Amino acid sequence: MNLEQAARQLDMSKSNLSRIENAQIGIKPRDVRAALALYQVTGTDAEALIDIARGAQQRGWWQNYSDVLPVWFEFYVGLEAEASAVWTYEAETVPGLMQTEDYARAVYRLTAGEDDLDRKVAARIRRQEVLHRENPVELSAVLNEAVLLRSVGGPEVMSRQLDHLADLSELPNVTIQVLPFSVGGHPAMTTPYVIISFPDAADEPVVYLENLTNGQALEEQDHVLGYTLVHERLRKMALAPDESTAWIRKASRNRP
Repeated sequence: MNLEQAARQLDMSKSNLSRIENAQIGIKPRDVRAALALYQVTGTDAEALIDIARGAQQRGWWQNYSDVLPVWFEFYVGLEAEASAVWTYEAETVPGLMQTEDYARAVYRLTAGEDDLDRKVAARIRRQEVLHRENPVELSAVLNEAVLLRSVGGPEVMSRQLDHLADLSELPNVTIQVLPFSVGGHPAMTTPYVIISFPDAADEPVVYLENLTNGQALEEQDHVLGYTLVHERLRKMALAPDESTAWIRKASRNRP
């Protein structure tokens, strides 16, 4: 039984089953039970494997923040932690991977209130380790000009956030491009997005979309290709990376 056949029988995507088989994400005992039934493993052998699944599921650091991270977002953080590349477009806010603590705190206050604020901010900052680890994520971020002009947290907080963005853009694995208002309409006007790629060629890229109450991962090739083409078009429309860095530093200096 090949990967595609097994995934279809288990009602999951090929990429998700591949990540389970390669120990990149954990598997719930009920899914182990379904797989054992499919593979015709029964009796004491099956029960032993189910017990192992109950007691030895892989735990990522983000599971320590399960009290403040929704289940659907924990799934995304797990993908992000395994990523080799992240391509993203944002229209309103600085992406979480690039936020300062003060900016993140201000965003949470505006969108979620004061509940568990410190832990939410700590989890967001912890995510950023993927940019600085031994094999860091290759980040390509296109930011609408509105992201950089909208003052969040006050002038000082925003100025430090802009300086942080400019500093990040100097990292060899980070590319930040500003999409100026002057370009007019563009192909991502209806939605921000994240495209996640993985180091193993067998793991197909995933598109992640998010709203206020839920997140959605798109794994179909047509969807991924469509968003990839949009990102490539945005990069051509946006300011070049060096021009973007200069634009951001100038915006920081000129804030009121």
